[in-house]
Amino acid sequence: MYVCLCNGISDKKIRQAVRQYHPQSFQQLRKFMPIGNQCGKCVRAVRELMEDELLQIPEFKEIA
Repeated sequence: MYVCLCNGISDKKIRQAVRQYHPQSFQQLRKFMPIGNQCGKCVRAVRELMEDELLQIPEFKEIA
């Protein structure tokens, strides 16, 4: 499913980037992919996906 329509970025691409780069914030994730820099409608969904994906990573489960 496309999350960022302006840049054509899907939830799968976002999850993959989170698993690969382990961003600690939305701003860090934006360094790796162009999200939320045009209309901004995707920001909330991207943050939720990022948080959900970080919780799936074992090292982050122990911290939370």
